[in-house]
Amino acid sequence: MSHMNDLKNRLETQMAEYAKEDICIAFSGGVDSSLILKAAVDAAGKTGKKVYAVTFDSRLHPSCDLEIASRVAKELGGIHCVISVDELEQEEIRNNPVNRCYLCKKHLFQSLKEYAKDQGASYVLDGTNEDDMHVYRPGIKALKELGIESPLAKLHITKAEVKELAASYGISVASRPSSPCMATRIPYNTKIDYDILERIGKGEEFLKSVIKGNVRLRLHGDVVRLETDREAMNEVLEKQNEIISKLKNLGFIYITLDLEGFRSGSMDIGLE
Repeated sequence: MSHMNDLKNRLETQMAEYAKEDICIAFSGGVDSSLILKAAVDAAGKTGKKVYAVTFDSRLHPSCDLEIASRVAKELGGIHCVISVDELEQEEIRNNPVNRCYLCKKHLFQSLKEYAKDQGASYVLDGTNEDDMHVYRPGIKALKELGIESPLAKLHITKAEVKELAASYGISVASRPSSPCMATRIPYNTKIDYDILERIGKGEEFLKSVIKGNVRLRLHGDVVRLETDREAMNEVLEKQNEIISKLKNLGFIYITLDLEGFRSGSMDIGLE
């Protein structure tokens, strides 16, 4: 048996255990949670149990995430639900401390657990994978404290394997780039406000329309640092006048291109 077939069998066996009861999944519409949803819906098809795909309508995530999540949940057959949350109502989260992700996850998943309880769902699942266990992810502590199940991490399935499994199932977002929380664009201990989030969001949306590949705008006071894939850097330079004009119109004063290129979690350097 090939390695991928073995992983698929293990995932399906694990989901068959969960699907003995109704299931609630934290569903972003990304590849990790989509793989979980697909496997859960398939397993529940044999047991007659319900699978709720729950998306947070959040101030810290791009609005396009909600639209994508709605479409993918419909494709995969989950019962799609939306919980509206405003993490920045909490002053502690607004101040963006180093453990912001822990505070945020706790806030979000407490809401999800309450929703699951109201629906009579016994299990709450999320898409944390094996790779997430080896980088700075303080939110994982909150998941463990709340008893959230993370089947991909439990089965030691990496991000690369998630993408391969998702492709084998024919999931439409199998190659979709990750879309992490917008607070990751701002240094820790720098206050987060709605205006900053909106400007960064508009800047990234524009950049994605003119540059192929991953894009992040990281804010450092008056300086905005553009991270993109190294192969896209020439494209950035070719379109620099257009990019400078747009970003300056959004209120960014100094615009830099990070020569190290795109790195997920680059604000977490030095943290463990």
